[in-house]
Amino acid sequence: MVKNRRFEEDAAYGLGVRHWQTFLFFFALTVAYAQRVNLSVALVAMTDAAAANPAFPEYAWSEKTKSLILSSFFWGYVLTQVPSGQLARKFGGKITLLVGLSICSVLNVLTPIFARWGDWQLVCALRVVEGLCQGVVFPSVHTLISAWVPPNERPVLGTCAYAGNQFGTIVMMATSGLLASSSAGWPSIFYVSGGVGCLWAILFFIWGASSPAHYKKISVEERKMIELAQASESVSEQPKEKLHTPWLSFFTSPAFLALIVAHSANNWGFWTLLTEIPSYMKNVLGKDIKSNALLSALPYFAMFCMSFVFSAIAMQLNKRNCISTEVSRKLFNSIGMWVSMCSLIGLAYVTADQSTMAVALLTVTVGFNGACYLGFQINHIDLSPNFAGILMGITNCVSNIMSIIAPLLVGFIVTNEHDVEQWRIVFFIAAAIYLVGNGLFVIFGRASVQPWNDPPAKPRRNSTPQVESQH
Repeated sequence: MVKNRRFEEDAAYGLGVRHWQTFLFFFALTVAYAQRVNLSVALVAMTDAAAANPAFPEYAWSEKTKSLILSSFFWGYVLTQVPSGQLARKFGGKITLLVGLSICSVLNVLTPIFARWGDWQLVCALRVVEGLCQGVVFPSVHTLISAWVPPNERPVLGTCAYAGNQFGTIVMMATSGLLASSSAGWPSIFYVSGGVGCLWAILFFIWGASSPAHYKKISVEERKMIELAQASESVSEQPKEKLHTPWLSFFTSPAFLALIVAHSANNWGFWTLLTEIPSYMKNVLGKDIKSNALLSALPYFAMFCMSFVFSAIAMQLNKRNCISTEVSRKLFNSIGMWVSMCSLIGLAYVTADQSTMAVALLTVTVGFNGACYLGFQINHIDLSPNFAGILMGITNCVSNIMSIIAPLLVGFIVTNEHDVEQWRIVFFIAAAIYLVGNGLFVIFGRASVQPWNDPPAKPRRNSTPQVESQH
């Protein structure tokens, strides 16, 4: 008995198939975010060809038109969030993730052609469809992490997977300026990001799996370790895909409502900065497109690195049982939002000639936000391992309405791109939303499995529970 337990503990801490799957999730999120943010830098070159490569088309799009284009992705994105969670539970996270990102990758390659054929209107339409396709990403990845990663490893492996968000942002922002200035021009930004997405699709088709039960080459020991660890979270004997979804319980749970608010607040600040940093760098700080791209990537490089620092701290706190899971989630979420709030307030008072200070404060704002990966980002799995994908779909749907509104509000407020006073209002609004969002999460948030994770089975005619439980 002791020998078997010792073996299972070794399997839990050794490298296994679950780590390979985590890398594929990381790669998927890298691709998703690269394709999501590529337009932020590409727009600078598309509307000012002289700043990059004059040999390629230039479009006379106003600031409001650009804000419309940047927000159009999220019009489609919010629509597929909740259905994606349901589909991922029914058909497996692999299928939904693979189909969504594959189509999105092909559409990215076609972006320059669509811009030439139909100007900004067709680009907007294309981005809406890309948003529809990428709406499956987070619900699918959450479903996959819930299926593949044991509870004690979720803080670390969950952070590793979601670090792909920042890695994709870093790579795309750092290389976009160079690609736009190269002989291939700004279209190469879309060709590269779409091409890498197609490469990921091939790898995931061959080696990805929806759960340990669907992966033939996993060892018996690792599969048993994962399934036993997950079984401890659920009292239901029904397969996950056969549980009915307790919609009313979701929306009457204070813990889940607080999670929606926290996710929404984070998205407001994150996407305000992500979509507008290149414009702020160029028009307020006066950076050219090459230095603009590199400096715009710097805050996300800090976030990528800090997410692993916070993950290591969380792992040590967990090993030593210093704080409860709930306190840990609230602590790291507070670091991620309230430190960022303070630096945003400081950024609001930076003048145009203090570019170094502005870049430093932006780096602190975005870098410390990486702590949220150990806060609200994995709280869905804490509350309900069985419905984690659906919960993520709901919160991501609501929170990405903020992703639509934020760039549009910037376009409404910032009528003069060079006016520091107008940018100050943008930063104040984001700071206030961080304050309120995390405050509610601290008060009402929870990190224990909720009773509605195991809803009672619906009565079924001619049911055969003995047979069903074997599959």
